[in-house]
Amino acid sequence: MKKILFTLFIIYGFGLNAQSANYDWKKMDPKQRKEVINNLSPEERKALLTKFRNNMVMDNLNIDADDKAEFTQLYNEYLENQKQIKSQFDPNFNPETLSDDEAKAKLQQSFEVGQKLLDNRKKYADKMQQVIPCQKVLKLFQSEGMMRDKMNERKPHNHGNVKPKQNP
Repeated sequence: MKKILFTLFIIYGFGLNAQSANYDWKKMDPKQRKEVINNLSPEERKALLTKFRNNMVMDNLNIDADDKAEFTQLYNEYLENQKQIKSQFDPNFNPETLSDDEAKAKLQQSFEVGQKLLDNRKKYADKMQQVIPCQKVLKLFQSEGMMRDKMNERKPHNHGNVKPKQNP
């Protein structure tokens, strides 16, 4: 829930003027946005977040109107594939409790998942270049990195016994 709210606030910060269900998200204060979002079903929240994300990407990359539908489909496929690949790695483990063999296996698995993520990124970069210029594909991947860094800045730091997530 916090990630959804944070993402919506980021989108708001970019000045995205999006309308959904006749809500003017830009003019709402954070409490109003939170209340509206809390009243949405999980499916509606996911759809809203997807819409905001896609609009932000389209605006940021200045995608031509003729290419928006095709690019959106490719971008959503790419994100779904990345999500499926990431789900192959369970980040909820404590490395200190693993045996040497278990740690080696987990490390190898992280390399394999990382390679699959890279391969998928290359595959979709090629596909996207059929729709948008290479410079815009590069800008897309660059903005993904910046968004990830921003989200990591906002994550709470270790308090007590909370272990950081391990990523491949």
